[in-house]
Amino acid sequence: MGIVAGLDSSSTSTRIVVCDADTGAVIRQGYAPHPVEKGPETDPQAWLMSLGEAAGGGLLEGVQAIGVSAQQHGLVPLDAEGNLVRPALVGNDKRAQSAAADLVDALGGRSAWAQAVGTVPQAAHPVTKLRWLARTEPDNAARIAEVMQPHDWLAWQLLGRPARRTTDRGGASTTGFWSAATGSYRPDLIELALGHQVRLPEVLGPSGTAGFTPEGLLISAGTSETMAAAFGLGAVEGDAVVSLGASGSVFGIHHEALTDPTGTITSFADATGRHLPVVHTTNAVRVLRGTAEMLGTDLAGLSEQALKSSPGAYGMVLLPYLEGERTPHLPHTAGSLHGMRRESMKPEHLARAAVEGMLCGLADALDVLRGRGMTVRRVFLLGAAAELGAVQAAAPGIFGVQVVVPQPAEYAALGAARQAAWAWGVAHGTLAPAPGTEPAPGGGSPWIDPPQWPAAASQIFEPGETLPVGQAVRQQFTAVRDEAHPGAFRREE
Repeated sequence: MGIVAGLDSSSTSTRIVVCDADTGAVIRQGYAPHPVEKGPETDPQAWLMSLGEAAGGGLLEGVQAIGVSAQQHGLVPLDAEGNLVRPALVGNDKRAQSAAADLVDALGGRSAWAQAVGTVPQAAHPVTKLRWLARTEPDNAARIAEVMQPHDWLAWQLLGRPARRTTDRGGASTTGFWSAATGSYRPDLIELALGHQVRLPEVLGPSGTAGFTPEGLLISAGTSETMAAAFGLGAVEGDAVVSLGASGSVFGIHHEALTDPTGTITSFADATGRHLPVVHTTNAVRVLRGTAEMLGTDLAGLSEQALKSSPGAYGMVLLPYLEGERTPHLPHTAGSLHGMRRESMKPEHLARAAVEGMLCGLADALDVLRGRGMTVRRVFLLGAAAELGAVQAAAPGIFGVQVVVPQPAEYAALGAARQAAWAWGVAHGTLAPAPGTEPAPGGGSPWIDPPQWPAAASQIFEPGETLPVGQAVRQQFTAVRDEAHPGAFRREE
């Protein structure tokens, strides 16, 4: 078929992979950091500068299509001529926390938002950023005539700033004003936040084409980083992805939107036409780092200590709510250590309790999705902490399914490249409809599967004989959690 490229513009850098469109084999790669900027604001021109540097040296020679992935939750505010009103707002802007609370109250509470768009406003969401601008920068807010997210804006720039503006389902679902369940914008929520309507990008299907560059390169729909990474991993229905950052997230691929009246589940769309429900935890690797510092070691040392202990940590249970917690909803609590006895007060048992506490907290989040009907057959475990021996030893039994630890790779960029190959194949008729596929409702084109690229190279860990032991650890954790915080999960049931 040819050669395609995936471009991932994260919060810190641009990474590009150039791939064979048929096999997914990586031919060459490029990287460049973004110019250093502090705080939750940035000039989007920095993304273009980084892109140009990453693509230097003829990296894109012979490329026929490009997919764009970028950091999600960014807001690029533009005036009526398409020029920047102010620097883009990115990341989890703590300044907008009170604006999030205002929006929740203005619509009638968490359940009202969950029903409307599958998302309860947090400080990071673009809809919340609009509210913050309306309150703190009213002159700038009044000039905003359209809004984009980073991947929308980058694709638009690559296309030469055409009249048509586009996005995809995945990116749109992170805004707080588009519903994955209904597939439509909620302009009333933009007016609630900003005080007036704005122009919004057209939402493309997963194999759609945003346009062609002046040089003739196809630009696909693009998507946000989380959705691109899931696509690059090859995650399908029955898969869950547990991301181990300082905080944690658990998401799965599902055939329908999961509307959760408590707002515990955030209902995103994925990059393939399906859905991507997410449950967040406030605490993940920060639990391991904090315990490691207490023991005077690092993460590798903590893992070594934990492996000297045994499952259950001699009865010690660490409730990992060090910074409060989102799942369960305990925003003002603190972590706690239970079950200490003289024989258990050793470094290795504390290390084991930290690993098990972190994993049990994430398993609680996974159970929220299971409780809403999502089947989980395997779990992808992502992040540097997924390479720790103690995490790999405990996770299959605690999660109760096969655990897959992919080798480090640029999965968001790979997902963007795979999307580019999909759009190119559909646009040029080199990908055929799946056998037996019916035309879409209304006589539309039949469904065409994406290119079947190989799955990510991974280590596989089966629960096997550790399953009963892991489930006993979960039961011990749950008993302590429910005693310390009775009714904590009543909101999610």
